[in-house]
Amino acid sequence: MDDPFSLDDEPPHPPISADPPWLAALNPEQRAAVTTTEGPVLVLSGAGTGKTRVLTTRLAQILATRPVRPWNVLAVTFTNKAAREMRERAGQMMGPAAEQVWLGTFHALGVRMLRRHGELVGLKSGFTILDSDDQNRLLKQIMDAEGLDVKKWTPQATMGIIQRWKDRGLTPDAVGRDDVGRAFAGGRALEIYKLYQERLQILNVADFGDLLLHCLTIFQKYPDVLAEYSRMFHYILVDEYQDTNVAQYLWLRLLARGHGNICCVGDDDQSIYSWRGAEVGNILKFDQDFPGATVIRLESNYRSTPVILEAASGLIRNNTGRLGKELRAAFAEVPGDPVVVKGLWDGDEEARTVVDEIEARQRAGDPLNGIAILVRAGFQTREFEERLILTGTPYRIIGGARFYERQEIRDAVAYLRLIAQPDDGLAFERIINTPRRGLGNASIQTLNMASRLERVSLMEAARRAIETDDLRPQARKALRTFIEDISRWRSLADAMDPGELCGTVLDESGYMDMWRKDKSPEAEGRVENLRELVSALEEFDSLQEFLEHVSLVMDNEARATEDAVTLMTLHAAKGLEFDTVFLPGWEEETFPHRRALDEGGAEGLEEERRLAYVGLTRARKRVFVSFVASRRVFNEWRSCLPSRFVDELPPGVVERESSGGVYGSGAQGYVNAPGGWGRMGGPGLWADPRSGGRRSPDDGGAPWAVAERRNEATHMPGDRVFHDKFGAGTVVDVSDGRLEINFDKAGMKKVMAGFLRETP
Repeated sequence: MDDPFSLDDEPPHPPISADPPWLAALNPEQRAAVTTTEGPVLVLSGAGTGKTRVLTTRLAQILATRPVRPWNVLAVTFTNKAAREMRERAGQMMGPAAEQVWLGTFHALGVRMLRRHGELVGLKSGFTILDSDDQNRLLKQIMDAEGLDVKKWTPQATMGIIQRWKDRGLTPDAVGRDDVGRAFAGGRALEIYKLYQERLQILNVADFGDLLLHCLTIFQKYPDVLAEYSRMFHYILVDEYQDTNVAQYLWLRLLARGHGNICCVGDDDQSIYSWRGAEVGNILKFDQDFPGATVIRLESNYRSTPVILEAASGLIRNNTGRLGKELRAAFAEVPGDPVVVKGLWDGDEEARTVVDEIEARQRAGDPLNGIAILVRAGFQTREFEERLILTGTPYRIIGGARFYERQEIRDAVAYLRLIAQPDDGLAFERIINTPRRGLGNASIQTLNMASRLERVSLMEAARRAIETDDLRPQARKALRTFIEDISRWRSLADAMDPGELCGTVLDESGYMDMWRKDKSPEAEGRVENLRELVSALEEFDSLQEFLEHVSLVMDNEARATEDAVTLMTLHAAKGLEFDTVFLPGWEEETFPHRRALDEGGAEGLEEERRLAYVGLTRARKRVFVSFVASRRVFNEWRSCLPSRFVDELPPGVVERESSGGVYGSGAQGYVNAPGGWGRMGGPGLWADPRSGGRRSPDDGGAPWAVAERRNEATHMPGDRVFHDKFGAGTVVDVSDGRLEINFDKAGMKKVMAGFLRETP
């Protein structure tokens, strides 16, 4: 093979003059994206518009018609799967030449460069790459040596701060004085970052963040190396550009600075990963970074019906931070079914309604693997999982563990197992040092040895050990406290409801607080899952009944079949498609999520709206959106407002339904009515007319704290009102049945008028 770093720019073959055969299958927009090979190009590729085909065909077009060798092309993807697919497709078009293209993920390409130039940043040949577990163990060693409390500032949370710096291309010397991350770990986060990087160099290892960070350092300190790569890569292709972080963005800009032949393919309306460092601004400012850039919009959608596309387009138009495009159905002869939006009483009814519709679709001949339930947060899967299990409907979880398989749920259930059966050694081992109690591996090994030698359970071995000197005093003290806690909770098991007991255990053990203090991206999701577990326990009469239920659920999960309903979060669904999509939980503070609004402000809301757009555009034929009037969260019934996204769906393509009494006069009380749910009349907003405004528990739901119908006409700005959850407050604004109220203790909130009463 020729030297890939040769400066010989003579073409390996004469350019093809006639149109290659692969251009014939492209529409005009796709053809323009493929044939505009020179200069900076931004391809705005909407959902279902053939992005992968365009990227692969553009690669083949360059190799066939431009005077370059395969290794003169750099093609960057976000996943190994996407890289394999792109290489396979290009190989079908171009043959073996596709194998010599520099094609891979950012990390894979970064490693390839560092293998040649790692010594410039202190890496010796043969350096290894740490996985996340090794990173956290190394960081813990450093924090312990520096006397930092790893219970208060966990290595995982500290690593999250460090990786965010690396994602922004910041070495320890480049972190600004005002960077908020510096305040972490008692103001010593930057110091720990420096020590961590020094330790990595001593060990001759790198973590994933280093793979691009080191490349940036080399490019900036050694211009000759950057020039070498710039000369070699005549063309750069980038997939999913809207998901790039700052380090990836800088890496690409440096490589493309010389020739400017960079083509980035992405969709600003599908930028949904800011929580892991993605910057939507990278795609929005492309024409500023590369003056004179050509922007090509792919708007012909080959996936969804015209109705679904109109609903998605109408929703996303409410975002201001976008470049703008309008999806249109490539096959528009049949408009398709309307988007069904259902208002329901509670989560149980929502799960029952969704699964009933799935069974109806199955009876109609639809395969289950063409059906998906897409939720905003992982905790929402529990009710759907249990309903699917109850009806015997096969399902699979994508992008995460099933509810009862999640780490935090297994930990919590282990506490409950040990309370119900103190001799459960597996449960004992799982939780004895979770959260950390100062019982190290040596102490646990001592207990295991005593258990085997004396042929007693671990709990009994622990009881005996605290009366001897086999363990250190600190370990004996921690073990004694643990045993007393288990005994106390066991004595409460008969007097408390299972949900109340679980909440008590999670709080008093410190387990819930451990996750509340954790700053890792998944920590808040784990807290939500634990709250959902407490809610689930309320459905059982005894702890033993619940534990038997969990065993049966786990047994059922082991027998999933290939034809199964897909249950996943919206984030995990990006890039997938299904005939029928269910989008439950469209309520304020669930979707849009409370955290996104609190931490992200207007930008957070726009990303949540993009996430809703992603959900809608996963569907080929039909979409069912639902929201509920109340959800049980952490053993509390909470009133819910319909998501603002519900009202943003264009009325002409939406069919609205509600359960009897929800939002007015019955199941068909608001079908196709314009203007939104809040304007509905009828016997009672949120109140069930059959029970005088209070839903009976006999109806299968929870009691409702709603006494009578109220609407915006009964309240005026300045009125003093009282809310059962938020307390007393003053009405600030009234609109469409929703009131904005400044509560004395809870601050500004939006609530439905039906949940208010005059101040007591």
